[in-house]
Amino acid sequence: MTADATATSGEPSTDGQRTGAPAPVGPVDATVVPRYAGLTTFARLPRREDVPDHDVAVLGVPFDAGVTYRPGARFGPNAVREASRLLKPYNPAQDAAPFSLAQVVDAGDVAANPFDLAQALDAVERAVLDLTDGGRSVVLLGGDHTIALPSLRALARRHGPLALVHFDAHLDTWDTYFGAPCTHGTPFRRASEEGLLVKDRSAHVGIRGSLYDRADLLDDEALGFTAIHARDVDDIGAKGIVERVRRRVGDHPVYISVDIDVLDPAFAPGTGTPEAGGLTSRELLAVLRGLADLPLVGADVVEVAPAYDHAEVTAVAAANTAYELVTALALQRSARS
Repeated sequence: MTADATATSGEPSTDGQRTGAPAPVGPVDATVVPRYAGLTTFARLPRREDVPDHDVAVLGVPFDAGVTYRPGARFGPNAVREASRLLKPYNPAQDAAPFSLAQVVDAGDVAANPFDLAQALDAVERAVLDLTDGGRSVVLLGGDHTIALPSLRALARRHGPLALVHFDAHLDTWDTYFGAPCTHGTPFRRASEEGLLVKDRSAHVGIRGSLYDRADLLDDEALGFTAIHARDVDDIGAKGIVERVRRRVGDHPVYISVDIDVLDPAFAPGTGTPEAGGLTSRELLAVLRGLADLPLVGADVVEVAPAYDHAEVTAVAAANTAYELVTALALQRSARS
């Protein structure tokens, strides 16, 4: 992250202060330090090392050794951070000031080995375990979708098997690519096989595009998933998606994984495997808000590849997606406190 000697870590917030804990340190004051200046942290929040403790951590995972088409998602975390400079402390859609309700920090990046996938995944798992000790929560900024697997491994160790809500154009439950079991197209098959997910309590949202065979859908169903296709949005809308997902996951601990290619390329051109006919950014945000009160334990936003982006269109969508997830986690942390 880029440092600037004039930047500050912000003033403590008092609105919605947690009982029995210091007031959270919020973002840098944009009336004092312009939005384009200062530390490039998510939403210009303090770094983990700048505060004594945290409730919610935003963690970058600059890793794309698992991609099968266009590379470049390793540059995603910093692109999302840069685009997040415009985020403000109050979220009117959820009627919440998340950075006052909980101490949210930018935990920097995982030093994921770009040449050894197993070592990289182990590093991500260890980082997520570290950041979620004591009931804390994490939102990962990818990176390619391979990183969802170690995140699920860590959180399943903390909470037991999870319900997964997976926003994506693709199923990501294929078996192998070129004999490799861990790629960005296989994480949720591995998660199902490893017992990280509650059987028949997980859902894909936004699935579309061509497949290798109809058996892909049948295999996916056998692994315990249901698919809400992008074309279903035409009939049921965002509220219908929310209702289906809520019925599916029940009251189990939930992990939300958002591949930015769930959005149509008109809204997210900067990604490695774009597919026509996707959700709008408004639809995605509406669904996430409708799921905000689920028992969420962690989340990721992945596959932002800024080399294919223009005018930060994709990065802005991803930053706002992460903001909704952080808001949900902050609300739930505040309720528990």
